[in-house]
Amino acid sequence: MKQRIKQWWCGLRGKDPEAVVVSFRSGDDALSDAMCAEVQRLIPDRRHIEVRLEDLPGLRKRLRPHRIGLAPVLFTGDARYAPLRRAAFLLAPSKILAYNARLERHHLRLIQPIASWLFWRGVPLDRIFLRPGWLWPAFLKRPNDRTVRPAEHQRIEGRARDPQRPLVAVLSPYFPYPLSHGGAVRIFHLLRETARTFDVKLYAFTEAEIPDHDLEPVLEFVSRVYLVRKPRYREPRWSSLAPPEVCEYRSPEMQALWQKAEASLKQVEYTALASYGGDVLVEHDITFDLYAQVRARRRTLGAWWDWWRWRRYETSAVKQFRRITVMSPKDQEAIVEHALVRATSRLVSTPGDGTSAGMARTSACSTVVVENGVDLARFTPTQELPGRRLLFIGSFRHFPNITAFRFLAEEVFPLIPDAELTVVAGPDPWPHWQNHTGTLAPAPHPRIHINEFVADVRPLYQETNVVVVPTLESAGTNVKVLEALAMERAVISTASGCAGLDLEHRETAWIADSAAGLAEGIRTLLDDFALRLHIARAGRRHAERQFDWRAIGARQRALYSELLGDSVQIRPAWLDDLEAMAQIQAASPDASQWRIEDYLAHDCLVALTDGRVTGFLAIRTVPPSEHEILNLAVDPAHRRRGIARRLLQEALLTRPGDWFLDVRESNTAAQSLYKSLGFSPIGRRENYYAEPCEGAIVMRFFS
Repeated sequence: MKQRIKQWWCGLRGKDPEAVVVSFRSGDDALSDAMCAEVQRLIPDRRHIEVRLEDLPGLRKRLRPHRIGLAPVLFTGDARYAPLRRAAFLLAPSKILAYNARLERHHLRLIQPIASWLFWRGVPLDRIFLRPGWLWPAFLKRPNDRTVRPAEHQRIEGRARDPQRPLVAVLSPYFPYPLSHGGAVRIFHLLRETARTFDVKLYAFTEAEIPDHDLEPVLEFVSRVYLVRKPRYREPRWSSLAPPEVCEYRSPEMQALWQKAEASLKQVEYTALASYGGDVLVEHDITFDLYAQVRARRRTLGAWWDWWRWRRYETSAVKQFRRITVMSPKDQEAIVEHALVRATSRLVSTPGDGTSAGMARTSACSTVVVENGVDLARFTPTQELPGRRLLFIGSFRHFPNITAFRFLAEEVFPLIPDAELTVVAGPDPWPHWQNHTGTLAPAPHPRIHINEFVADVRPLYQETNVVVVPTLESAGTNVKVLEALAMERAVISTASGCAGLDLEHRETAWIADSAAGLAEGIRTLLDDFALRLHIARAGRRHAERQFDWRAIGARQRALYSELLGDSVQIRPAWLDDLEAMAQIQAASPDASQWRIEDYLAHDCLVALTDGRVTGFLAIRTVPPSEHEILNLAVDPAHRRRGIARRLLQEALLTRPGDWFLDVRESNTAAQSLYKSLGFSPIGRRENYYAEPCEGAIVMRFFS
């Protein structure tokens, strides 16, 4: 009977009683094809009609004989298809099956106005039913919509603890291995450099089990690791006064571990973890500055809200730490400009000024620069192969890299018709891509080759001719630029992409901000081998001078020593120091026995403990940048307190270039010290020393 009534009613209206599915192709062809294919698979027993933009004229007349049972519509934000979406609402307002760019689907219903509006606005399906905790208690939420903060941790022992060394605790939002992105590269190398003088405990969040082969490289120099699962945060992004990235890392388990951590010094990596507190906060980027760039580009309420929250949070957070570490003087200026701290200083000693004066200036300040760096021994130049190959490296877990890739692929690369592009997008890039862009992975391109995680990127640098860094939104400094410089490959970058690295246009990089300017740079360098080689070689020299992890690690260790109230001061030797130096040399038979008066003709540093000279280092320099250690000696009563190491670190930090020294074959303790600072044996000299007669080991350090 029901079927007959339906047929009678449809007959009166002049419509076919069998409902049809009308799919509105209101998006690009790839998404529309995928939507239509899924709808046909879900409803195979109905007639399907597809409507394109060009079908709009006369569409109502065409569909008049049909009864619309379902109207799938793509909502991608593409304004070109707005007329097609309006037509769907006019023809079948209660039958709309909305699809977003992720191909998630949701029925738009008046009984769910908020959920329907959020989905229409592009909120992911798994988040549209989230309710803020201050409005909707957890017991009223579905289990999948509740925030989960794990209450257990894993403790892993590393190298043996040395009770004579100060202990530094480091808190990180992730375990810094594998080296899949710039933040991991920085944390890994500076932990290793810190471990030369200090013991280190690492506290890190994880999202999955860490395999042993990833733990081992870090456990070689870290005494203990605490791992806590990252919370599963299920609140609407707009609903908290603190930035959602901060809320994601609020863990009572980690907070308890961090509060109980027994350490001489505590360092927190990234502003999002600043609420845990400590002595040193490492701002890998000035986050509110990054969101200010996003706000300027997008000009939406959501972009303003993100910027305002970060500005409010960061202003308060940085004042809780004794020191703020930033990546570049540019970041220092941003902090001062926005009055986040009182003053700034760079943690280096002015040549000829002495460390004590440098430290005195720093103690009154709140920020120091400890730059990003590169492993110059690992990233070494190789001969460039003929070709027209481009390389882009940027983990998609960091949204500015997604923005940069889209800019490169959609606006710059089409202007370069005869080149190939290799991309390294990092581990699991496509969930990050979908969350940020609201789209599926880009369609394959015959000249673009996308890799996910690559354990060793050096072969990709070796194969490429030009490295492209088209970053539009950035803060901090880019490690991938430093790697390209070290590999002696020409870099083409936006000003944002190489900010804080002191690169010069057409000298150490090609710098442009527009798609046309970047394309011009790519074409110019691909066509002009001489210019490309000049930029590449100048870039390598620039990296050698300023961005060696060894020198940067020395700056970080100097920061820790200053904060720990180290009583040792380093300064140039004075005439009044010669008597104390003579006594120290006489008490050090393993050291060279020079005429004391001759030291002042060279570069000479002394170490003072509580105002008394307790060690000295004499250096002979051959311009422009070759140094020879003539003598290093420490008062026997003050040995094994790190004074010799401090003298060497100060010299290596402030005097870049090649270093050479001779050391008695029998003096294994000194050899171990030199090796720990990066010196390597390169030869042997027979019967070099007298009283007693003994051979010498020749060692070299390149800074």
